Amino acid sequence: MLGPMDYYTPGQMAERFDLTLDTLRYYEKAGLLRQVDRAPSGHRRYRADDAELLHLIRCLRDTDMPIARLREFAELVRAGDHTIPERVEVLQSHQRRLDEHIAELRVRQAAIQHKIEYYFGVLAGGGVDVAPASDDHTSRPVEEAL
Repeated sequence: MLGPMDYYTPGQMAERFDLTLDTLRYYEKAGLLRQVDRAPSGHRRYRADDAELLHLIRCLRDTDMPIARLREFAELVRAGDHTIPERVEVLQSHQRRLDEHIAELRVRQAAIQHKIEYYFGVLAGGGVDVAPASDDHTSRPVEEAL
């Protein structure tokens, strides 16, 4: 673990957060990360607080938060603690979108599970795949459904 005055190299940051160096540079150019420090040699180096923010950025990006919204959030973080209420709103809004998406995925998951159970029934009965009419298009023969 790094101390408060220690630094990460771009390679260490990329490896730690499973990013490419190009993605890391893109995040800098997009304004998600602050202007990074430079070592006397001119190489970029990241502080522990950069790593902390990048961890959250990665989480938000992996859950499809748009870059513009990420930039807004990162700017709020850099602006200081007085922006915490606005940051909470950004995160709550994103969480609501995630909850909606998860609910949609669960409906799709249930439809898939229903179809799996139906196919097991067809296999167990040795019968022909002719399902009752329904709104999930399972009434077609297997050849058409696949």
